[in-house]
Amino acid sequence: MCEKIPQNVEEVKKLLENDQRVKVAGVDVDGILRGKILVKSKFLSTLENGFGFCSVIFGWDMHDKTYTEELEISNLDNGYADIIAKVDLSTYRRIPWENNIPFFLLSFYDPTTKEPLYVCPRGLLKNILNKYEALGLKPMCGAEFEFFNFKETPETMAAKQYDSPIPLTQGMFGYSLLRPTSNQTFFYDIFDELKAFGVNLEGLHTETGPGVYEAALAYSPAMDMADSATLFKLGTKQIGLLRHGIMSCFMAKPHVDLPGCSGHLHFSLKDIKTGENVFAKNDSDVECKDEFVENGSSNSKEWKDTKAMSDTMKHFLAGILVGLPSIMPLLAPTVNSYKRLVENYWAPINVSWGLENRTAAIRVISPPTSSASATRIELRVTGADINSYFAISATLACGLYGIENKLPILMPPLSHITNKAVITPEEKMNILTQHQEKRLAKTLQEATLAMMAKDSIARKVLGDRFVDHFGKTRLHEWKLWETNVTNWEIKRYFEPV
Repeated sequence: MCEKIPQNVEEVKKLLENDQRVKVAGVDVDGILRGKILVKSKFLSTLENGFGFCSVIFGWDMHDKTYTEELEISNLDNGYADIIAKVDLSTYRRIPWENNIPFFLLSFYDPTTKEPLYVCPRGLLKNILNKYEALGLKPMCGAEFEFFNFKETPETMAAKQYDSPIPLTQGMFGYSLLRPTSNQTFFYDIFDELKAFGVNLEGLHTETGPGVYEAALAYSPAMDMADSATLFKLGTKQIGLLRHGIMSCFMAKPHVDLPGCSGHLHFSLKDIKTGENVFAKNDSDVECKDEFVENGSSNSKEWKDTKAMSDTMKHFLAGILVGLPSIMPLLAPTVNSYKRLVENYWAPINVSWGLENRTAAIRVISPPTSSASATRIELRVTGADINSYFAISATLACGLYGIENKLPILMPPLSHITNKAVITPEEKMNILTQHQEKRLAKTLQEATLAMMAKDSIARKVLGDRFVDHFGKTRLHEWKLWETNVTNWEIKRYFEPV
């Protein structure tokens, strides 16, 4: 960002002295920005107490269809009444491709209690971050997004009924230096325009697949990362369409015969006082002599893959392993998400973890392959279609559950199960029997019912009101799919049956 972040209303007024209008937007449950442009005088009048915003953004889906089952926040009985939207001054930036119009993000509040609205994505994450802050910890995050790019516009796609879009480039060519040069203005605009927008990338390259790019966002505090991830997707789409006639697609699985689009998330925790990474172990050069050892009276097990992990990191990882099956709708939020989570596509299908293992649901990154300060975990379940706030919130909430309850890692790493040089086939079978990998949900419906179960971890860490609301939005999504007649069905059954 080219200007400083305003700290108060007077500083905002000074920053906007040459502007006539301001753009503001909040995030709905699908991670989609919903907002408006305000005349400057109206905007400035809202900074103290916020302003009314129609609650229907939490009462309808991504295509503005009201949910099948009316929800508590926004429904016919309450007349889709207003909620309160408040401007977050720390999110100030200008949009380069919109004549540098000033832009702020909103958070939503309950008009009666004045508390953060329990389904507001930024509010949910803020509440979880406050719990970490009380422990003296600051969650840090990174995000990587793969996305397909097409030589299309919304009009051309509608005309062809979203069938056979033309890819930006042909063929499979990951990490290519050749492919980006054929669309280099678009490629570099993603870097440069987003940087001017306050969204910083660490890297951008082609991924395997026709017209596929992968972007790594700069490692940041959790709220900043959730904001950046959401604005990255919006900005990339706008830059592509407005300047280059290119559509960027963040679906998890746009093509049946090609790999899907991941949205991997990285996590670590920083000590607020010292700034040190509390996931790193001070004596990381000490190895366990056995494949695992009993660890005192706690009867927990410690594997070689944990030798560079602090106790806090182990508890954090254990919490995610325990909670993963019940937070799947927040990590894979669409019907299409589960088309990506299938065998043989480098996408995880089981609850699993491993040191530097890209086939696991959770990849541990620690010495010796990284520096101690870079010790972290990578969640590989998430696709590019995530609501970043919800995915980060759910993961951090489960990690906190593990820390607060000092949960041990009872599941062996993938290397322990699969390394035949270390264990015999009989031992391997015994381990698999004792620590059976839990298959992740195969459908959005299955995942949602697990999340909404009475005793789910999701309810414990995210709250009943949130789980009930979000769960019903996902069941709505499933019902629309379940009752739809697809092109595949027409082509398969139209004549033969």
